Amino acid sequence: MARDPKLTCATVAVPLNHAEPDGTSIEVAISRLAAADPGKRHGVLLLNPGGPALSGLDMPSTIAPTLPKSVLDGYDLIGFDPRGVAHSTPQSCGLEVASVPGHFPYPAADGSIDANVALARTEAERCAATAGENLRHYNTANTARDLDRIREALGETKISYWGQSYGTYLGAVYSSLFPERTGRMVLEGNIDPTKVWSGEVQGWGKGMADRFPDAAAVAAAQNGPLGLGGTVDEVTRTYLALADRLDRTPAPVPGTQQSMNGAVLRTTTYALLLDNKNLPILAQVWKAAADLADGHLTAAGGEVLKQVFAEAPPTPGIAADNQATMFLALVCGDAEWSRDVGDYATRSAAHREAWPLTAGMPANIWPCAFWKAPIEKPVTVTGEGPGDILILQNRRDHATPWESGQGLREVLGDRAALVGVDNGGHYVYNAGSACADRATVDFLNTGRLPGQDVYCTDVP
Repeated sequence: MARDPKLTCATVAVPLNHAEPDGTSIEVAISRLAAADPGKRHGVLLLNPGGPALSGLDMPSTIAPTLPKSVLDGYDLIGFDPRGVAHSTPQSCGLEVASVPGHFPYPAADGSIDANVALARTEAERCAATAGENLRHYNTANTARDLDRIREALGETKISYWGQSYGTYLGAVYSSLFPERTGRMVLEGNIDPTKVWSGEVQGWGKGMADRFPDAAAVAAAQNGPLGLGGTVDEVTRTYLALADRLDRTPAPVPGTQQSMNGAVLRTTTYALLLDNKNLPILAQVWKAAADLADGHLTAAGGEVLKQVFAEAPPTPGIAADNQATMFLALVCGDAEWSRDVGDYATRSAAHREAWPLTAGMPANIWPCAFWKAPIEKPVTVTGEGPGDILILQNRRDHATPWESGQGLREVLGDRAALVGVDNGGHYVYNAGSACADRATVDFLNTGRLPGQDVYCTDVP
């Protein structure tokens, strides 16, 4: 993708290990979309799209069209690729599975996790052998310290920040390490910092149960052409039966080298549930997958499934497994995970029964069980510091569930205010609630939080 010519790009040198500031340095790539009216400039607004391990270098250009003139006048929008990601000293374990969802550890059709255990051990060993000891320094705490080096390079006494998804944890860590250097902070789709990372992932079971009915209702409304069921419950039963069937008998997709199995169906569902505008597309995916399993896939359904397996073109000079490598580096390197294989089997089985939509995956074993211990304990996120943080959270967010947003709100205390929205999906701003959009813009423009937490109910 061609970069927006309005962006100014640069690199900032930061220590690989911030405990050794004069040691080995690495480069972090940053971009700037300058404030439209220097006379009204408030400062810089750093942006992070989450992931973990998504590139953010182009984020100023993608978010700018959604922002009003008052915000564009007042801030330089700053994008960056976090350390280890894309253009910022990219890391690679040489993983055979390059996509992050491909690493979600779905158990076998009978609930066995033996194959997951073997893969987790292999991938942990491969990262240790290929990326090496230095990968341990690519954690969230050091990424937050990099943000402060970016602040220095920009000549700012404070930075404002907007983080989505994983970016909320990065922002919360920065605000705890550098509270007096934190300006206005918007955190959207939130991580509970007390549950990083195993506990946070296990929240996906309930999160999916809360979110899935939104999509099932869309499919039920089209029962005539789709035939998936006329009610939410009927669609849910159809989906669960289809996923189980594909677990047991994967179906080759014509025109590709891929097969549709239960894991692919579930990860595609997870991805499309992130945004409400994708729900009609998701219903078509379910229909196509059902037809494929039945042996009578239509040409239109085949095109739908080809899109499921379409891969983004590689970025020159960046390994295909870069995001997957850094995803593992962060979730395994930020906090210790249990090393008890038997415990994972027990918990996965219980989770599989309690939350059938996720089939035991969130409680299953990850390479983190065989990862070398983190180089430092997770930063304790606290409510100490200026009151400068606005939390945006959807009620039915399956990726970072409502309970995670509530957990962050509780930890931050008087530093924060929460804007909750009666909506599904991972994104709050520019997702249908004028109430939430207004609160966000008002905060960015004035720095004043709402007097009390707000719950928006204006989404159709």
